[in-house]
Amino acid sequence: MKSKDTCEIYCYNQEKVNQVQNKIENVDISSVSRLFKAIADDNRAKITYALCQEEELCVCDLANIIGAPVANTSHHLRLLHKQGIVKFRKQGKLAFYSINNPDIKQLIKIGLAFGKEVKVDA
Repeated sequence: MKSKDTCEIYCYNQEKVNQVQNKIENVDISSVSRLFKAIADDNRAKITYALCQEEELCVCDLANIIGAPVANTSHHLRLLHKQGIVKFRKQGKLAFYSINNPDIKQLIKIGLAFGKEVKVDA
Protein backbone atom coordinates (compact mmCIF):
# COMPACT_ATOMS: atom_id res chain seq x y z
CA MET A 1 0.00 0.00 0.00
CA LYS A 2 1.45 3.36 -1.06
CA SER A 3 1.69 6.25 1.35
CA LYS A 4 -0.41 9.30 0.49
CA ASP A 5 2.36 11.70 1.50
CA THR A 6 4.90 10.71 -1.18
CA CYS A 7 5.19 11.45 -4.89
CA GLU A 8 4.44 8.86 -7.50
CA ILE A 9 6.76 10.46 -10.07
CA TYR A 10 10.53 11.03 -10.00
CA CYS A 11 10.74 14.83 -10.49
CA TYR A 12 7.98 17.38 -10.97
CA ASN A 13 9.94 20.58 -11.71
CA GLN A 14 13.54 20.01 -12.78
CA GLU A 15 14.18 23.75 -13.22
CA LYS A 16 13.31 24.46 -9.57
CA VAL A 17 15.35 21.46 -8.47
CA ASN A 18 18.40 22.76 -10.36
CA GLN A 19 17.98 26.31 -8.98
CA VAL A 20 17.77 25.16 -5.38
CA GLN A 21 20.64 22.69 -5.80
CA ASN A 22 22.82 25.53 -7.15
CA LYS A 23 21.92 27.73 -4.19
CA ILE A 24 22.72 24.94 -1.72
CA GLU A 25 26.11 24.42 -3.38
CA ASN A 26 26.94 28.13 -2.96
CA VAL A 27 26.24 28.44 0.79
CA ASP A 28 27.79 26.82 3.83
CA ILE A 29 24.70 24.83 4.76
CA SER A 30 26.76 22.68 7.13
CA SER A 31 27.17 25.72 9.40
CA VAL A 32 23.41 25.72 9.89
CA SER A 33 23.32 22.05 10.81
CA ARG A 34 26.28 22.51 13.19
CA LEU A 35 24.51 25.41 14.90
CA PHE A 36 21.28 23.48 15.42
CA LYS A 37 23.18 20.37 16.48
CA ALA A 38 25.06 22.40 19.09
CA ILE A 39 21.87 23.65 20.75
CA ALA A 40 19.89 20.43 20.18
CA ASP A 41 20.94 19.07 23.58
CA ASP A 42 18.52 20.12 26.35
CA ASN A 43 21.28 21.34 28.67
CA ARG A 44 22.97 23.36 25.91
CA ALA A 45 19.60 24.82 24.95
CA LYS A 46 19.00 25.78 28.60
CA ILE A 47 22.46 27.34 28.82
CA THR A 48 21.87 29.30 25.62
CA TYR A 49 18.45 30.44 26.84
CA ALA A 50 19.90 31.46 30.23
CA LEU A 51 22.60 33.50 28.52
CA CYS A 52 19.94 35.19 26.41
CA GLN A 53 18.33 36.37 29.67
CA GLU A 54 21.49 37.81 31.24
CA GLU A 55 24.43 39.75 29.85
CA GLU A 56 26.85 37.12 31.14
CA LEU A 57 26.92 34.31 33.68
CA CYS A 58 29.64 32.43 35.54
CA VAL A 59 30.05 28.71 34.84
CA CYS A 60 29.09 27.87 38.43
CA ASP A 61 25.90 29.94 38.16
CA LEU A 62 25.01 28.26 34.87
CA ALA A 63 25.58 24.87 36.50
CA ASN A 64 23.11 25.81 39.24
CA ILE A 65 20.59 27.12 36.71
CA ILE A 66 20.55 23.89 34.70
CA GLY A 67 21.01 21.61 37.70
CA ALA A 68 24.19 19.96 36.46
CA PRO A 69 27.72 19.57 37.80
CA VAL A 70 30.19 22.35 36.96
CA ALA A 71 32.35 19.90 34.96
CA ASN A 72 29.36 18.86 32.82
CA THR A 73 28.33 22.49 32.32
CA SER A 74 31.89 23.40 31.32
CA HIS A 75 31.86 20.62 28.74
CA HIS A 76 28.64 22.01 27.22
CA LEU A 77 30.05 25.53 27.26
CA ARG A 78 33.23 24.41 25.47
CA LEU A 79 31.12 22.91 22.71
CA LEU A 80 29.00 26.07 22.44
CA HIS A 81 32.18 28.16 22.37
CA LYS A 82 33.74 25.96 19.69
CA GLN A 83 30.64 26.55 17.54
CA GLY A 84 30.85 30.32 18.06
CA ILE A 85 27.59 30.54 20.01
CA VAL A 86 29.14 31.83 23.24
CA LYS A 87 32.27 33.73 24.22
CA PHE A 88 34.04 33.75 27.56
CA ARG A 89 36.31 35.83 29.69
CA LYS A 90 38.38 34.90 32.71
CA GLN A 91 38.38 36.96 35.89
CA GLY A 92 40.72 35.41 38.40
CA LYS A 93 39.41 31.92 39.11
CA LEU A 94 36.04 32.64 37.50
CA ALA A 95 34.97 32.05 33.90
CA PHE A 96 32.12 34.17 32.58
CA TYR A 97 30.18 33.32 29.43
CA SER A 98 27.94 35.40 27.22
CA ILE A 99 26.19 35.10 23.88
CA ASN A 100 28.66 35.73 21.05
CA ASN A 101 26.18 36.96 18.45
CA PRO A 102 22.89 38.80 19.03
CA ASP A 103 21.29 36.75 16.25
CA ILE A 104 21.41 33.74 18.61
CA LYS A 105 18.93 35.53 20.90
CA GLN A 106 16.56 35.97 17.96
CA LEU A 107 16.99 32.32 17.00
CA ILE A 108 16.07 31.18 20.53
CA LYS A 109 13.07 33.53 20.54
CA ILE A 110 11.87 32.15 17.20
CA GLY A 111 12.43 28.57 18.39
CA LEU A 112 10.34 29.17 21.51
CA ALA A 113 7.56 30.77 19.47
CA PHE A 114 7.64 27.84 17.05
CA GLY A 115 7.38 25.40 19.94
CA LYS A 116 4.25 27.17 21.21
CA GLU A 117 2.61 27.13 17.77
CA VAL A 118 3.48 23.59 16.78
CA LYS A 119 3.42 20.63 19.10
CA VAL A 120 6.20 18.43 17.79
CA ASP A 121 6.45 14.76 18.67
CA ALA A 122 9.75 13.98 20.33
